[in-house]
Amino acid sequence: MTHTQHNNFRPTASRQNLQLRARLLQRLREFFDQRGFLEVETPLLSADTVVDRHLDPFCVEFDNRRMWLQTSPEFAMKRLLADGAEAIYQVTRSFRLGEQGPLHNPEFTIVEWYRTDDDMDAGMQLTGDLCEAMLHCGPAERLSYRDAFEQYVGIDPHTADVGALISKVEELGIARPDSLSADDRDGWLDLLLVDRVQPHLGMERPTLLYDYPAGQAALARVRSDDPPVAERFELCVSGIELANGFHELLETDELLKRNKNINAQRAADGKPTLPEQSRLLAAMHAGLPASVGVALGFDRLVMLAAGAKSLSEVMAFPFDRA
Repeated sequence: MTHTQHNNFRPTASRQNLQLRARLLQRLREFFDQRGFLEVETPLLSADTVVDRHLDPFCVEFDNRRMWLQTSPEFAMKRLLADGAEAIYQVTRSFRLGEQGPLHNPEFTIVEWYRTDDDMDAGMQLTGDLCEAMLHCGPAERLSYRDAFEQYVGIDPHTADVGALISKVEELGIARPDSLSADDRDGWLDLLLVDRVQPHLGMERPTLLYDYPAGQAALARVRSDDPPVAERFELCVSGIELANGFHELLETDELLKRNKNINAQRAADGKPTLPEQSRLLAAMHAGLPASVGVALGFDRLVMLAAGAKSLSEVMAFPFDRA
């Protein structure tokens, strides 16, 4: 055993923070249990995986099959909804390649929940209530994506063309990543969001940012406003994204179309493509009920509750000590 290995057996989190983590986990389960949610478990290793341009799953070869460690339990939980589940939640591990830093660890704890017949308003209300119960932070405010950009960037994110976005990035002196192409409108919007909008959100009280651009729908419905918007919201606390919610897409043809488009983007980015067909498509074809689903980063929640600056302060063994 090397000297480094000898020193690295200890956890990076204090015992006090690990005790806080356990109390928060208990409080979280009480919150959902009081509201009639069923706690479920689904596979970490699956033949299916979320097809996302920016989320890269770990791949495992087993018994001549290619399997994926899940970036989120979304697909399997929706299969439970299609089978009749009405209100379900899960506390599990998720895995994402290449995500490491103060706010990222390749293996992390995710809390994900779905409730049928909820609309955007009910989904945001439940998310705000959970945040209030966990952090004792007061009710969340709601801010549309458009209003946030007009307030902190000075443009309308739904109508500005990519040239105007690039000009705004240059005007604000934001460093431009080499990987960002001149025609990637959503990429430029995301750069402005992360650099100029998000740091202001959730500073006085939690903020629910909602009605994202249609190009950033992921697995959310697109509402036919003028211009159309994605029925998606994010919860931010102290400038940190804590949760991501969708009024869930129900149409199989639309999901398949999005999967194909995302894989084309992944190929252009030099990334491997991901399986476009899945058991989720079969579940949607059989009949997926209307629902709102939300994924929350539990480690970040504990970090905020502890007043910590890094996930390593609230995780026993982050990736470099795993």
